[in-house]
Amino acid sequence: MKKRFAVAAFALLASCGASAGVVEKACLNSDRAQSNRQLCGCIQQVADMTLDGREQRQAAKFFAEPHQAQEIRQSDRPNHEVFWKKYRHFGATAESYCS
Repeated sequence: MKKRFAVAAFALLASCGASAGVVEKACLNSDRAQSNRQLCGCIQQVADMTLDGREQRQAAKFFAEPHQAQEIRQSDRPNHEVFWKKYRHFGATAESYCS
């Protein structure tokens, strides 16, 4: 009976969209020593609250190419400035929420 309940609970969670988001996947695939499912999942939750889908895809690229973050931060393009402000808010929120 317990086994059947556990299988049913797992199936319910899987059907509720318990799949990893783009930021979580990038975090898990990064070579950072602290990367683990719990931390990366938390960071994804914050990304879902603070960044739209396009912004999440851009932020996810920073895990593989950190220099790209520097390029966007120093860019004179107005859309990069808007993104960078949101990204800084995301980072500060993730740091306080996930630590």
